[in-house]
Amino acid sequence: MKHYSVVTLKDGRSCVIRNGVREDGEMVRDVFILTHEQTDYMLTYPDECTMSAESEGEFLQKRTEEKDGIELVAVVDDRIVGTAGFSAVGRFEKIRRRAEFGVGVDSAYWGLGIGCALTETCIELSKQAGYSQLELDVVADNIAALSLYKKLGFSEYGRNPKGFYSRYSGWQELVLMRLELH
Repeated sequence: MKHYSVVTLKDGRSCVIRNGVREDGEMVRDVFILTHEQTDYMLTYPDECTMSAESEGEFLQKRTEEKDGIELVAVVDDRIVGTAGFSAVGRFEKIRRRAEFGVGVDSAYWGLGIGCALTETCIELSKQAGYSQLELDVVADNIAALSLYKKLGFSEYGRNPKGFYSRYSGWQELVLMRLELH
């Protein structure tokens, strides 16, 4: 899938939302590590990142060429400050209409509307890709993310009280959310 748009942030700056491409490999890997250092709400820890700049670039290029998934980057002042994407839950007939979604934004850029813009873009593109449902898991303590997802129409369909085990705080409850697209 291909995408390019420009949004105006709450501070008046422009943010380009576009496909991540091969040349973005190093910056995307670096922002991935950074966002995973900044909060304990992400799926993995920075030391679990196994991608090199080259393999990240290859992954981004492959996602650009797919018709049913995407990896987006948010660019402010020529710097990648966030990523988001969605992909099929699976390829089997019974689940291929479901997509899973994830997003991460550098904490220095929180509160500017980047997470919202990335999420809204993924919602629209997942509809275009023919999905019926977009799904995500969010740590129950992540009030800002829960608020954003609810504002955009996601609804809770369950909880997993032992969804993540944090190195720092022990068990984290996950809220399972979904958005009907069609």
